[in-house]
Amino acid sequence: MVEDELAIRNLVAIYADAVNRRDQELWNSILSESVSWTLPGKTVEGKKAVLELWGAFMDSFEFVAQLVHQGTIDIDGDQASGRWYLTEQLRARGATEVRCTIGTYADEYVKENGRWLFAKRGYEILYAQDG
Repeated sequence: MVEDELAIRNLVAIYADAVNRRDQELWNSILSESVSWTLPGKTVEGKKAVLELWGAFMDSFEFVAQLVHQGTIDIDGDQASGRWYLTEQLRARGATEVRCTIGTYADEYVKENGRWLFAKRGYEILYAQDG
């Protein structure tokens, strides 16, 4: 169980690293085929649709830095859930101001072929400030 928890914590860290480096291949490697991703006002289902949204989202920003803070994990066999808090700093293309957000991800994970992947990820903004 400790190994599973460490693997899930690493999964979350890989997600943020892929965002920060804009590494779509790495980001793609941590998603299940039936993944669901929710951003404020939009939910997409399936790996292909999620990757398309991620690409469009990342292309809209000149700069993105995602920093993950504390999280909780509940493991039940080959399925698990988690909640993570994070801060992001983003600057849209053509903008001069940086937007700072504090948010939370509500996750579901699935273990496939001995490897933990995201099955569902839902993001909620708790606080945002421009400037």
